[in-house]
Amino acid sequence: MKLSNNFKERRSLGQDVFEYLKKAIIDQTIEPGSRLVESKIADMLGISRTPLREALHKLEREDWIEKVSSGGFRVVTLTKDDIEQTFGIRSVLEAYAARLAAENHTSRDLVPLEKKMKEFKICLGTKDSDKLQKINTQFHDLLYALSKSPKLIKMINQLRAQISIFRQIILKQEEFAHESNDDHVKMLDAIKNRDGEAVEQLVRQHIIKGKNAVLSQLKQEEEEKISA
Repeated sequence: MKLSNNFKERRSLGQDVFEYLKKAIIDQTIEPGSRLVESKIADMLGISRTPLREALHKLEREDWIEKVSSGGFRVVTLTKDDIEQTFGIRSVLEAYAARLAAENHTSRDLVPLEKKMKEFKICLGTKDSDKLQKINTQFHDLLYALSKSPKLIKMINQLRAQISIFRQIILKQEEFAHESNDDHVKMLDAIKNRDGEAVEQLVRQHIIKGKNAVLSQLKQEEEEKISA
Protein backbone atom coordinates (compact mmCIF):
# COMPACT_ATOMS: atom_id res chain seq x y z
CA MET A 1 0.00 0.00 0.00
CA LYS A 2 1.58 3.25 -1.13
CA LEU A 3 -0.15 6.50 -0.21
CA SER A 4 0.89 10.11 -0.64
CA ASN A 5 1.35 12.52 2.25
CA ASN A 6 0.07 15.81 0.85
CA PHE A 7 -2.61 16.42 3.47
CA LYS A 8 -2.80 19.43 5.75
CA GLU A 9 -4.88 19.85 8.90
CA ARG A 10 -8.13 21.65 8.13
CA ARG A 11 -11.79 21.58 9.02
CA SER A 12 -12.86 19.17 6.25
CA LEU A 13 -9.86 16.86 6.59
CA GLY A 14 -11.87 13.84 7.76
CA GLN A 15 -14.03 13.97 4.61
CA ASP A 16 -10.98 14.51 2.39
CA VAL A 17 -9.22 11.49 3.92
CA PHE A 18 -12.40 9.43 3.50
CA GLU A 19 -12.57 10.29 -0.22
CA TYR A 20 -8.86 9.62 -0.66
CA LEU A 21 -8.96 6.20 1.02
CA LYS A 22 -12.18 5.27 -0.80
CA LYS A 23 -10.55 5.98 -4.16
CA ALA A 24 -7.50 3.97 -3.13
CA ILE A 25 -9.77 1.02 -2.28
CA ILE A 26 -11.71 1.32 -5.55
CA ASP A 27 -8.60 1.40 -7.75
CA GLN A 28 -6.96 -1.21 -5.49
CA THR A 29 -3.99 0.90 -4.48
CA ILE A 30 -5.13 -0.55 -1.15
CA GLU A 31 -5.86 -4.17 -2.05
CA PRO A 32 -8.86 -6.24 -0.88
CA GLY A 33 -8.16 -7.86 2.48
CA SER A 34 -5.46 -5.32 3.44
CA ARG A 35 -5.17 -4.42 7.11
CA LEU A 36 -5.44 -0.71 7.85
CA VAL A 37 -3.12 0.29 10.67
CA GLU A 38 -4.01 3.74 12.03
CA SER A 39 -0.50 4.75 13.06
CA LYS A 40 1.04 3.83 9.70
CA ILE A 41 -1.64 5.56 7.62
CA ALA A 42 -1.54 8.68 9.79
CA ASP A 43 2.25 8.86 9.41
CA MET A 44 2.09 8.30 5.62
CA LEU A 45 -0.53 11.01 5.17
CA GLY A 46 1.05 13.37 7.69
CA ILE A 47 -2.14 13.81 9.71
CA SER A 48 -3.35 13.21 13.26
CA ARG A 49 -5.44 10.18 14.18
CA THR A 50 -8.65 12.14 14.84
CA PRO A 51 -9.58 12.89 11.19
CA LEU A 52 -8.28 9.46 10.18
CA ARG A 53 -10.61 7.74 12.67
CA GLU A 54 -13.49 9.86 11.35
CA ALA A 55 -12.68 8.65 7.83
CA LEU A 56 -12.29 5.00 8.88
CA HIS A 57 -15.62 4.93 10.70
CA LYS A 58 -17.36 6.41 7.66
CA LEU A 59 -15.70 3.81 5.42
CA GLU A 60 -16.97 1.12 7.79
CA ARG A 61 -20.53 2.50 7.76
CA GLU A 62 -20.53 2.43 3.96
CA ASP A 63 -19.13 -1.15 3.85
CA TRP A 64 -15.74 -0.33 2.32
CA ILE A 65 -13.92 -1.79 5.34
CA GLU A 66 -14.78 -4.05 8.28
CA LYS A 67 -13.55 -4.45 11.84
CA VAL A 68 -11.32 -7.42 12.64
CA SER A 69 -11.47 -9.32 15.93
CA SER A 70 -7.85 -8.55 16.80
CA GLY A 71 -8.50 -4.82 16.41
CA GLY A 72 -8.36 -2.32 13.59
CA PHE A 73 -9.91 -2.64 10.15
CA ARG A 74 -9.37 -4.41 6.86
CA VAL A 75 -10.63 -3.76 3.35
CA VAL A 76 -13.67 -5.87 2.49
CA THR A 77 -12.93 -8.79 0.16
CA LEU A 78 -15.74 -9.55 -2.27
CA THR A 79 -16.43 -13.26 -2.77
CA LYS A 80 -18.27 -14.94 -5.63
CA ASP A 81 -21.34 -15.13 -3.38
CA ASP A 82 -21.09 -11.38 -2.64
CA ILE A 83 -20.94 -10.68 -6.37
CA GLU A 84 -23.94 -12.91 -7.17
CA GLN A 85 -26.05 -11.36 -4.39
CA THR A 86 -25.11 -7.75 -5.13
CA PHE A 87 -25.79 -8.02 -8.85
CA GLY A 88 -29.03 -9.92 -8.18
CA ILE A 89 -30.29 -7.15 -5.91
CA ARG A 90 -29.11 -4.47 -8.34
CA SER A 91 -30.91 -6.12 -11.27
CA VAL A 92 -34.22 -5.84 -9.40
CA LEU A 93 -33.80 -2.34 -7.94
CA GLU A 94 -32.18 -0.61 -10.92
CA ALA A 95 -34.48 -2.20 -13.49
CA TYR A 96 -37.48 -0.98 -11.50
CA ALA A 97 -35.94 2.50 -11.21
CA ALA A 98 -35.48 2.59 -15.00
CA ARG A 99 -39.09 1.54 -15.54
CA LEU A 100 -40.29 4.36 -13.27
CA ALA A 101 -37.98 6.76 -15.12
CA ALA A 102 -39.63 5.82 -18.42
CA GLU A 103 -43.05 6.48 -16.91
CA ASN A 104 -42.30 9.64 -14.90
CA HIS A 105 -39.77 11.72 -16.86
CA THR A 106 -40.25 14.95 -18.78
CA SER A 107 -38.34 15.77 -21.98
CA ARG A 108 -36.23 18.30 -20.10
CA ASP A 109 -35.16 15.57 -17.64
CA LEU A 110 -33.35 13.68 -20.40
CA VAL A 111 -30.97 16.50 -21.36
CA PRO A 112 -28.39 15.73 -18.58
CA LEU A 113 -28.51 12.02 -19.48
CA GLU A 114 -27.79 12.78 -23.14
CA LYS A 115 -24.88 15.02 -22.08
CA LYS A 116 -23.36 12.25 -19.95
CA MET A 117 -23.67 9.78 -22.82
CA LYS A 118 -21.74 12.14 -25.09
CA GLU A 119 -19.05 12.58 -22.41
CA PHE A 120 -18.79 8.82 -22.00
CA LYS A 121 -18.43 8.25 -25.75
CA ILE A 122 -15.67 10.88 -26.01
CA CYS A 123 -13.89 9.40 -22.99
CA LEU A 124 -13.89 5.92 -24.56
CA GLY A 125 -11.20 7.13 -26.93
CA THR A 126 -8.91 8.14 -24.06
CA LYS A 127 -9.16 4.75 -22.30
CA ASP A 128 -9.23 6.59 -18.96
CA SER A 129 -11.02 3.99 -16.80
CA ASP A 130 -11.18 6.31 -13.75
CA LYS A 131 -12.97 9.01 -15.72
CA LEU A 132 -15.19 6.46 -17.47
CA GLN A 133 -16.24 5.10 -14.10
CA LYS A 134 -17.06 8.58 -12.81
CA ILE A 135 -19.16 9.45 -15.87
CA ASN A 136 -20.85 6.05 -15.77
CA THR A 137 -21.80 6.56 -12.12
CA GLN A 138 -23.16 10.03 -12.89
CA PHE A 139 -25.24 8.60 -15.77
CA HIS A 140 -26.80 5.95 -13.55
CA ASP A 141 -27.42 8.41 -10.71
CA LEU A 142 -29.28 10.71 -13.11
CA LEU A 143 -31.27 7.73 -14.36
CA TYR A 144 -32.26 6.66 -10.83
CA ALA A 145 -33.29 10.23 -10.01
CA LEU A 146 -35.85 10.14 -12.84
CA SER A 147 -37.69 7.39 -10.95
CA LYS A 148 -38.76 10.14 -8.52
CA SER A 149 -38.67 7.53 -5.75
CA PRO A 150 -36.44 8.64 -2.84
CA LYS A 151 -36.81 5.31 -1.02
CA LEU A 152 -35.74 3.34 -4.08
CA ILE A 153 -32.77 5.64 -4.71
CA LYS A 154 -31.70 5.25 -1.06
CA MET A 155 -31.82 1.45 -1.36
CA ILE A 156 -29.69 1.52 -4.52
CA ASN A 157 -27.18 3.87 -2.90
CA GLN A 158 -26.73 1.48 0.02
CA LEU A 159 -24.89 -0.74 -2.47
CA ARG A 160 -22.70 2.13 -3.67
CA ALA A 161 -19.45 0.71 -2.24
CA GLN A 162 -19.75 -2.60 -4.06
CA ILE A 163 -21.11 -0.96 -7.22
CA SER A 164 -18.15 1.45 -7.41
CA ILE A 165 -15.63 -1.38 -7.10
CA PHE A 166 -17.44 -3.47 -9.71
CA ARG A 167 -17.64 -0.57 -12.17
CA GLN A 168 -13.91 0.02 -11.82
CA ILE A 169 -13.25 -3.65 -12.68
CA ILE A 170 -15.76 -3.70 -15.54
CA LEU A 171 -14.77 -0.47 -17.29
CA LYS A 172 -11.10 -1.44 -17.37
CA GLN A 173 -12.23 -4.04 -19.92
CA GLU A 174 -12.30 -2.09 -23.17
CA GLU A 175 -14.81 -4.35 -24.91
CA PHE A 176 -17.31 -4.05 -22.07
CA ALA A 177 -16.83 -0.28 -21.85
CA HIS A 178 -17.98 0.00 -25.48
CA GLU A 179 -20.86 -2.41 -24.84
CA SER A 180 -21.88 -0.30 -21.85
CA ASN A 181 -22.10 2.78 -24.07
CA ASP A 182 -24.29 0.89 -26.58
CA ASP A 183 -26.55 -0.28 -23.75
CA HIS A 184 -26.95 3.28 -22.47
CA VAL A 185 -28.08 4.42 -25.94
CA LYS A 186 -30.74 1.68 -26.02
CA MET A 187 -31.88 2.50 -22.48
CA LEU A 188 -32.30 6.17 -23.29
CA ASP A 189 -34.24 5.38 -26.47
CA ALA A 190 -36.63 3.14 -24.50
CA ILE A 191 -37.09 5.85 -21.85
CA LYS A 192 -37.80 8.46 -24.54
CA ASN A 193 -40.46 6.11 -25.94
CA ARG A 194 -41.88 5.64 -22.43
CA ASP A 195 -41.43 1.90 -22.87
CA GLY A 196 -41.04 0.82 -19.26
CA GLU A 197 -41.03 -2.90 -20.03
CA ALA A 198 -38.26 -2.56 -22.62
CA VAL A 199 -35.96 -0.43 -20.48
CA GLU A 200 -36.51 -2.72 -17.49
CA GLN A 201 -35.33 -5.68 -19.57
CA LEU A 202 -32.39 -3.73 -20.99
CA VAL A 203 -31.16 -2.78 -17.52
CA ARG A 204 -31.44 -6.37 -16.28
CA GLN A 205 -29.40 -7.60 -19.24
CA HIS A 206 -26.86 -4.81 -18.74
CA ILE A 207 -26.35 -5.77 -15.10
CA ILE A 208 -26.02 -9.48 -15.92
CA LYS A 209 -23.29 -8.62 -18.45
CA GLY A 210 -21.52 -6.67 -15.72
CA LYS A 211 -21.79 -9.58 -13.29
CA ASN A 212 -20.30 -11.96 -15.84
CA ALA A 213 -17.43 -9.55 -16.51
CA VAL A 214 -16.63 -9.30 -12.78
CA LEU A 215 -16.83 -13.07 -12.27
CA SER A 216 -14.56 -13.59 -15.27
CA GLN A 217 -12.00 -11.16 -13.82
CA LEU A 218 -12.21 -12.84 -10.40
CA LYS A 219 -11.62 -16.26 -11.96
CA GLN A 220 -8.65 -14.93 -13.93
CA GLU A 221 -7.08 -13.45 -10.78
CA GLU A 222 -7.56 -16.72 -8.89
CA GLU A 223 -5.89 -18.67 -11.71
CA GLU A 224 -2.98 -16.25 -11.76
CA LYS A 225 -2.47 -16.68 -8.01
CA ILE A 226 -2.45 -20.45 -8.37
CA SER A 227 0.06 -20.40 -11.23
CA ALA A 228 2.32 -17.80 -9.57
